[in-house]
Amino acid sequence: MGKGRILVVEDDFDISNMLRIYFTGQGYDVQVAPRGGDALRLTRKQLPQLIVLDIMLPDMNGYDVCRELRSTTRTSHIPIIFLTQKDERSDKIAGLELGADDYITKPFDIEELKLRVKNQIERAERDNYTDPNSGLPSSSLIEEKLRELMRESKVWTYLDVKIMNFEPFKEVYGFVAANDVLRFMALLMGEVLDELGTPSDFVGHAGGDNFVIITYAKDAEALTKRLTERFAEEVQQHYTFIDRDRGFMMQDEEKVPLMTLAVGSVSNATRQFADIREITELAAEGRRRGISASDEPPVETEW
Repeated sequence: MGKGRILVVEDDFDISNMLRIYFTGQGYDVQVAPRGGDALRLTRKQLPQLIVLDIMLPDMNGYDVCRELRSTTRTSHIPIIFLTQKDERSDKIAGLELGADDYITKPFDIEELKLRVKNQIERAERDNYTDPNSGLPSSSLIEEKLRELMRESKVWTYLDVKIMNFEPFKEVYGFVAANDVLRFMALLMGEVLDELGTPSDFVGHAGGDNFVIITYAKDAEALTKRLTERFAEEVQQHYTFIDRDRGFMMQDEEKVPLMTLAVGSVSNATRQFADIREITELAAEGRRRGISASDEPPVETEW
């Protein structure tokens, strides 16, 4: 497994190409964006685990890119290292005030940048900010978002999403193929939310085969339907032709169905919640029973 995904946002081809070659050789998956707009588009498509961001860009400056990333729920957690030719204290402060995690000045020592990248990714994983396989926010950030929901006045829907038959798949196909499925899942959720969700929606990876979506979309049911249908169709690319053709795989001489999604949901449109545990437990129960908990009769709860 690689060390993580890095997005390098730099319009100087020599520098960006050097960083791409160097960090790829260090075991990272590296993407390059020459413009700020390209960076925002690539980040929405697939979340990187760290962004190396030049301040001087041809279409928008790095401060604006950072501001946009930090103001969007789904990208607000990504560590950002500013890369610039400037070495003035005011520029560093401006970047840090916008939420940048670190700052390095050109010309830079590549070994120093490597250590800064490594430290930021490890810190995010150590503090349970991101899952190392999917790159999505994990337990700490999910809990933080849930606590925010308790104070929300807007209508939201919480989705508990589980990949069914993921563990048998991992045992038969191996952990590398299983990690590919987790990354596919992260990408798919982002695409569906871009289509049917809102900019304030949140996606998290609770661990293993379990994911979380918090959406403010008016039609969460349509979003869920699109997600489950696309997953059932597109996950087949992770199986062999034989397994796809027959619609199951074999494990210990037993037939195991192909992976699908099970989703349970709750919404503050139909009930009040006393604490975050009630939200997660009701959604998980709905997912296990194959229903949306928000479809049940409202229950009045004392705050």
